[in-house]
Amino acid sequence: MDSYPNASVTANGLTSAKRCRIAVVIPCYRVCEQILGVLQAVGEEVSTIYVIDDACPDDTASLVLSACKDPRVRVIRNPRNVGVGGAVMRGYREASLDGHEIVVKIDGDGQMDPADLPRLIQPIVLGHADYCKGNRFFDPEGLASMPWLRLLGNGLLSLLSKLSTGYWQLFDPNNGYTAIHAQVLAKLPLEKIAQRYFFESDMLFRLGLMRAVVIDVPMPARYGTERSHLNELKVAPEFLAKHLRNLGKRVLYQYYLRDMSLASIQLPLGLGLALFGAGFGAWHWMQSALAATTASAGTVMLAALPLLVGVQLVLSFFAADVAAQPRVVQHPLLTMPNQSGR
Repeated sequence: MDSYPNASVTANGLTSAKRCRIAVVIPCYRVCEQILGVLQAVGEEVSTIYVIDDACPDDTASLVLSACKDPRVRVIRNPRNVGVGGAVMRGYREASLDGHEIVVKIDGDGQMDPADLPRLIQPIVLGHADYCKGNRFFDPEGLASMPWLRLLGNGLLSLLSKLSTGYWQLFDPNNGYTAIHAQVLAKLPLEKIAQRYFFESDMLFRLGLMRAVVIDVPMPARYGTERSHLNELKVAPEFLAKHLRNLGKRVLYQYYLRDMSLASIQLPLGLGLALFGAGFGAWHWMQSALAATTASAGTVMLAALPLLVGVQLVLSFFAADVAAQPRVVQHPLLTMPNQSGR
């Protein structure tokens, strides 16, 4: 499944959405100027709104309790700041305990329009996906308001995310406008998911391990006077290290522990040949340069042939990895009755 470029709630989808118990989780940290507007915009299809005050120094919780009279709103205070990911995990647990079927995460800074929520959850309601996320890059016309540094950083992070999660069809991995089916959420190890800004990418990594179907839903980019707490340059080394760690785990789990295929042979053989060819060629090039001699044709071939074959094998592995996208929606299987009758 790819993105839903023309996603709109059909009559059947809207009816189904009204039958679902939908929760919204809003992590809050220094969003006092925007939070009341966000809460006011949440539609009537939502049953409960969880406002998670992540030890906000501006005391967002008190503001919401005093100024918001919506009976759907539940305010939860974290005793200490655990990061946006930790706040979302707290909201996920509360929504699951209260029996909601779909849990949506919206930021409290006003960059996500709650009016888009029906479009976001439609693939889950119709049984086409387990997890949906926004994609601000689908419409190039809407990117004029996005800071150029964020555009560049998001492109690089998207490539790293494709590698580490296996979801090659997705883009904009740090988009926090997400929706997940409760049955899939119940199977995720929430305690292992990153608690700070890496948590969206870590969620995708965990979803990939359980072969959940994830779909991009186009969402317009919205930027106002709010300031992002994410410094792209500061987190770049941390994100790179964590993506590489997740890539190693995913390849090990997917291609060696859970199953083995031709791709399981192509990757180590290709890497070995490519490294041998590159190392052998570099060594003899240095020797020839120091001795002011020309390497023989046999030496050149002995370096070039393993390198070329190795690169081709690695590319074949990635082609197989791209083709191995999760295609079977998991949440209907997780809700199937026990055949033994117990």
